[in-house]
Amino acid sequence: MAKAAKTAIKKDPKLAAEAKNYTKVIKTVRSPKTGAYTFKEAIIHKEKVKDFLANGK
Repeated sequence: MAKAAKTAIKKDPKLAAEAKNYTKVIKTVRSPKTGAYTFKEAIIHKEKVKDFLANGK
């Protein structure tokens, strides 16, 4: 079942509009030592997604 949105976002339309500009990005990263995969997660602005995937920072 989905979680309800935060009440602050529901009450303030400016916050709701700004929240839509962010996205959660998950990138797989392979460890050079063991060869196992790990995941890097970040919530970043939608304009910086390509930079995150290219650099991983």
